[in-house]
Amino acid sequence: MLCAEQRALITATVPLLESGGETLTDHFYKLMLAEYPEVRPLFNQAHQASGDQPRALANGVLMYAKHIDRLDQLGGLVSQVINKHVALQVQPEHYPIVGSCLLRAIREVLGEEIATDEVIAAWAAAYEQLAGILIGSEEQLYSATAQAPGGWRGARTFRIARKVAESAEITSFYLEPEDGGAVVAHEPGQYIGLQLWVNGVEIRRNYSLSAASNGRDYRISVKREPGGVASNALHGMAEGERLELFAPAGEFTLQPSDKPLVLISGGVGITPTLAMLEAAIATERPIHFIHCARNADAHAFREAIDDLADRYEQLNRFYCYDEHQQGSPQPDAVGLLTEERLDDWLPAERDLDAYFLGPKPFMAAIRRQLQALGVPAHQARYEFFGPASALD
Repeated sequence: MLCAEQRALITATVPLLESGGETLTDHFYKLMLAEYPEVRPLFNQAHQASGDQPRALANGVLMYAKHIDRLDQLGGLVSQVINKHVALQVQPEHYPIVGSCLLRAIREVLGEEIATDEVIAAWAAAYEQLAGILIGSEEQLYSATAQAPGGWRGARTFRIARKVAESAEITSFYLEPEDGGAVVAHEPGQYIGLQLWVNGVEIRRNYSLSAASNGRDYRISVKREPGGVASNALHGMAEGERLELFAPAGEFTLQPSDKPLVLISGGVGITPTLAMLEAAIATERPIHFIHCARNADAHAFREAIDDLADRYEQLNRFYCYDEHQQGSPQPDAVGLLTEERLDDWLPAERDLDAYFLGPKPFMAAIRRQLQALGVPAHQARYEFFGPASALD
């Protein structure tokens, strides 16, 4: 437990973290990834290069320091971190590595005059407290998943049973366990972790599960990203090839409700909403499915959604394209998804549940629009494919 003096020292560092936290975390990552190659697979190098990962960690460290006396107010941040860690198989032995590099970064960036021995000792105690919380919670998830029907712990070998092109960019992969056994059930909106080897280098990635749970296999639908190491490796794999999977995780899941359901997605953000739609369509709740794509070629799953809309009166679907190509299927609107268009496509009753995913600028706009249109903030839920960041 932190003593009062240590909590005061942590709180005193908040202004420094607000002004220079990203510099500190950037230095931290450089130290750790250079000196501890065993943790490199846990980090997406594209997120390092873009600065998303250092920004996300800086925000997490800042929130922890700000709430050091009331950690319960961190809300979903801790749960989000725990689930990301479980999906990538972060283990207790990784925490001392992170802790030692973080303390070194604090000392080297802030300098010995500010980062005194007392300050470093306070942060060491604070990190030990946080690590204990995360390790304990992660172990609970690992154990629960391993003990569930079809569950497992660590890596399990799957094979690509089928590949289906869903658009010019997105391909679905149907993954079956090589041992022929059952697979643990997942909640709509969850993701799985993959372990890949590319040119002899291990990488790990999370991908949303794009179909409802069936106990037999999993489906992920992956966009081939220009320069994306993992996505290009996956797209290059053939049916029958094998890869290692970690069990499903994720806290961004469809919650039980009888309120109207609105699913809003941009680009490959459609993937988790497909599993949500498949689960919700079995109920009687009204569903408004809104998808934005660059054009018809980039629009995945249009025929499948149209088929559901033809069969289920409760489903209303709307498509918005950046551009309309001559001779291609007509969208409901061309251009950006504006507040006026969203107003027209939402249910008249704004006491609804909204789930939205896509590029960060898209999500920031949707969040503002939903708030302006009267949707309660706590009923507008979103998830990040990469490191979490502020949408304000």
